[in-house]
Amino acid sequence: MGLTKHEIYTSKQIELAKVANALSHPARIAIIEELMNKNTCICGELVTEIGLSQSTISQHLKELKDVGLIKGTIDGTKNCYCIDYDNLNKNRELIDNFLTTAIKLQIICC
Repeated sequence: MGLTKHEIYTSKQIELAKVANALSHPARIAIIEELMNKNTCICGELVTEIGLSQSTISQHLKELKDVGLIKGTIDGTKNCYCIDYDNLNKNRELIDNFLTTAIKLQIICC
């Protein structure tokens, strides 16, 4: 498998790809929905609510946190996660601009 040539992509393309990748797993969508419904959540509750193992939930939380869709704090042995609404809005604008541009440039094809 060849290496990805990041230098040929714009920073917006790379950023959008990272966000899209983070949203590409249904477990991550379920985690975000659960956090939106509760507005805050402890990781253990996510395991119970979503039904995946602790290690799987932790990996998905890491992916979401790495792109800034969620944020978390550590209080003793408990990790508390919530939606990072500032970054969520920034990423919404990124996705919206991408899709709006695509719609504006509609070309009749095939």
